[in-house]
Amino acid sequence: MRQALGIDSLIGVYARLAQRYDWQHRLLTAAADQRGRALLVEAAVRAGDRVLDCGAGTGSTGLMAARKVGARGKVTLFDLSDDMLDVARDKAETEGLDERLEFRTGDMVQLPFADASFDVVLSTYSLCPLYDPARGALELYRVARPGGKIGCAHSAAPAHAFTRWLADRVEDIAWRLPWLSMGCRAVEVLPALEQAGGQVLFVKRIGVPLWPFVVFVVEKPAARA
Repeated sequence: MRQALGIDSLIGVYARLAQRYDWQHRLLTAAADQRGRALLVEAAVRAGDRVLDCGAGTGSTGLMAARKVGARGKVTLFDLSDDMLDVARDKAETEGLDERLEFRTGDMVQLPFADASFDVVLSTYSLCPLYDPARGALELYRVARPGGKIGCAHSAAPAHAFTRWLADRVEDIAWRLPWLSMGCRAVEVLPALEQAGGQVLFVKRIGVPLWPFVVFVVEKPAARA
């Protein structure tokens, strides 16, 4: 696995990218990013839920969730970058969804929320740049309530050896241009969630062959009576 960018570097990268992140990420992923967001929101979020969108960025996933939770629900958008969240705030205000949303800034690997705070915890393409992706995933698990769901989409290694080799060569170039790579690389976090006790509800691979994504939903076991 490639060495992750430091937090300060990531903040700088996403400050530069904030205004163009949506179209750039959509272009580079051939719109698979939006497909992954929609899959997770459809599978995990219900009306009235308390949702955490962790690594919310410009709010694409969080706003989908806000539409689905309805007036009785609440969505917290949490991200490292104030610049990205500013874009999310503008979107929310335009759609009239701001009353369903709360915005927080911080480190995904050290979430400032109590255990079992949310019905659903989502992370879309935000584990990929983390300095400790598995620990970040376990933080998502920690703040989900027993019986709640954790939904993630993140970059994965290509399935076939030659495609992996080719993707690695392309990444050698992209990694020199942080505004292009966005600090993202293939990660694997599902084993850590399963070891913690999570029960896998579904796993799906999507995206273009060179840059696939893994999309999955895990349920945290309900507390025993």
